Amino acid sequence: MALSWKLHRDGKHVSPDAIVLPEERLSWPRTIGFGAQHVVAMFGATFLVPLITGFPPTATLFFSGLGTLLFLVLTGNRLPSYLGSSFAFIAPIMAATASGDGDLGRASFGILAIGVLMAIVGLIVSRFGTGWINALMPPVVMGSIVALIGFNLAPAVKNNWIGNPAANPGVDQGLSSTIALVTLVAILLITVLFRGLIGRLSIVLGMAVGYIAAAFAGLVNFEAVQQAAWVGLPAFHSVANPFADPTLWGLLPAFLPVVLVLIAENVGHVKSVGLMVNRDLDGVTGRALLADGLSTVLAGFGGGSGTTTYGENIGVMAATRVYSTAAYWVAGVIAILLSFSPKVGAVIFSVPAAVLGGVTVALYGLIGLIGVKIWIDNKVDFSKPINQFSAAVPLIVGIADFTVQYGSVVFNGIALGTIAAIGVYHLMRALSKLRGGEMQVADPVVTGGADAADTEPQREAPRA
Repeated sequence: MALSWKLHRDGKHVSPDAIVLPEERLSWPRTIGFGAQHVVAMFGATFLVPLITGFPPTATLFFSGLGTLLFLVLTGNRLPSYLGSSFAFIAPIMAATASGDGDLGRASFGILAIGVLMAIVGLIVSRFGTGWINALMPPVVMGSIVALIGFNLAPAVKNNWIGNPAANPGVDQGLSSTIALVTLVAILLITVLFRGLIGRLSIVLGMAVGYIAAAFAGLVNFEAVQQAAWVGLPAFHSVANPFADPTLWGLLPAFLPVVLVLIAENVGHVKSVGLMVNRDLDGVTGRALLADGLSTVLAGFGGGSGTTTYGENIGVMAATRVYSTAAYWVAGVIAILLSFSPKVGAVIFSVPAAVLGGVTVALYGLIGLIGVKIWIDNKVDFSKPINQFSAAVPLIVGIADFTVQYGSVVFNGIALGTIAAIGVYHLMRALSKLRGGEMQVADPVVTGGADAADTEPQREAPRA
């Protein structure tokens, strides 16, 4: 793979009917500017995961940038993408840390395991294609799994909304609720009133408004920010050893459904970019899955959050019509450089729970609605009983957070809901065939997953 790009025309202008292809670039000052714009686009969503889960923001940023560079290398510099924190990991991380007295190394083991499995899937797809994925998880199943992952997080919202009194005893719950409401309203107003990049960044900008309001209300503790150094190593931590602690294997059922979401996001990303640059990029799907898997493995080893392709950055490409991978190399390098500032991590961790409460009301709902979008994009017919039950049963199991434990192995609502989605669909389909009835569903190919984007600029929900 040669790290060279052909200059697009004069390197300064892009005509309205033209696009900058992945192998092209603009002048380096402009390319650096577009790279910085991609960092801004991913910034809020990427940092929300460590902020919610307690993972180190600087380590998360480091592996986000490193994963982006690895992705570009493994896809032959043909597929522009930024790898940021995946929201699909939030629920299993919280479950893992809750069962281990906040030990982040336990959650890192789950992240590492998912990365290994993703890499294996990537190798299989490279050899056999994606047909088996579409057969196992048609749109009604995939949409159900993605939706229940978001809605399963709903009970955690209320605790943040009132200021997380368990972690902050004596907190004024009325004041916290007010700050949370200000944050939520700011997100809604920015989304409606602004277009372009500002509108796409409504989550992070709304959080900034809530943060300022919380600071004036005396809810922000700046002591750690003042003490943090401007330059220092990212806050890495090691992964827990499953051979020294066999209970770690029991965490895996909660993490396994995340693989299905990551597959949908990566497959959707490849198809979306292919549509926008008018190329068939399906041949690099396996490499994309492998790259995301290896990136997540690295994050698991070093204390970062699991990664995935980002819809926010695809939105920036659609708006600017600049698909140059050079901009993503710049973005990855900038992210790595920022990770060496403990001051950045301290600022992120100073965001109070009340602000998170306002953000997560919108965020968790949007994650759930990404699943609904998969149904809509693929025209799932809910007049068919097989589709009705394949969605209804897993959603209730996931939202109610059903839990089953066998020894040290725990199946939470997400794991059981995923099993229900796949099991109900294929069982009903097999029984329908046996009785000689007509096919209940056409099984269209999943066209966008959780990362679908049209060729025109559009607003996208944050990543699942």
